[in-house]
Amino acid sequence: MCRSIKTLRPPAQPEEATEEEMRAAALQYVRKVSGFRAPAEHNREVFERAVDAIAAATADLLDGLEVRGSARATAPAHT
Repeated sequence: MCRSIKTLRPPAQPEEATEEEMRAAALQYVRKVSGFRAPAEHNREVFERAVDAIAAATADLLDGLEVRGSARATAPAHT
């Protein structure tokens, strides 16, 4: 599907994904699904809300993943 979206989790990416990287991936996804590279003014708000929601879901996903063999998987959980 979105070939320009890169994997944001270790070990594919050595450090944690930045907010900017997550937002860029979300933007690519919304562009692909909507079929619009840039929304018309009357669609801008819903387009941006979708990007925000997908970026937040991406952050939640990456924060919750446990990757076997990574330093993150062996680090103690925050309490």
